[in-house]
Amino acid sequence: MRLAQTFSDPAAVAGYAERAKRQVPGFVDLQRMAMLLLAEHRPGAADILVLGAGGGLELKVFAEAQPEWRLLGVDPSAEMLDLARSTLGPLQSRAELVEGTIDTALPGPFDGAACLLTLHFLPRDERLRTLREVRRRLKPGAPFVAAHHSFAKSDEGRRWLSRFAAFAVLNGVDPAQAAAMPAALADHLPALSPDEDEALLREAGFSDVGLFYAAFTFRGWVAVA
Repeated sequence: MRLAQTFSDPAAVAGYAERAKRQVPGFVDLQRMAMLLLAEHRPGAADILVLGAGGGLELKVFAEAQPEWRLLGVDPSAEMLDLARSTLGPLQSRAELVEGTIDTALPGPFDGAACLLTLHFLPRDERLRTLREVRRRLKPGAPFVAAHHSFAKSDEGRRWLSRFAAFAVLNGVDPAQAAAMPAALADHLPALSPDEDEALLREAGFSDVGLFYAAFTFRGWVAVA
């Protein structure tokens, strides 16, 4: 299934949350950790940008844990934003949802930003441009949290992809479907190695880049604008 279909097909959209929980180790805790890292800098009232917010899962975690935060969620998929509205329920009044990419987001400045399970879809040059646009919208010293697939395009990277697929099977993903994941991700996902990802954050102007999450092919960093 192509990326555009994945985030517009009704069945795929409906199954997004369950799919993420089965495939991403510590999925729920990843969102909680992201919230805590942002809250270190902005524990009270704050404007928080969430890029790739379709589905609304991290928006809900952020809104429940930080009642004074004002959230702006941006996502290119209208269908995923509809899912976010459903996920948020009565919390929707705390979040403004915008269809589009980072270029659609308000200029801010924001007190913090998060981008979970999104940047691995962007080729390097577009990812760098996106990171620079995120940083440009942040107040000086504001935190940015990012987590996504990060693996080298090598035999070692493929071994980690195979381990990722085995984890998915352990969590109930169909074995035949999981068997196709390593090759599909290696061939079609424009992932970078962890070293390349860290270097890109610095090239985009972020400092104090620190790893906070590592799970098979996933990595997560916190950095400062």
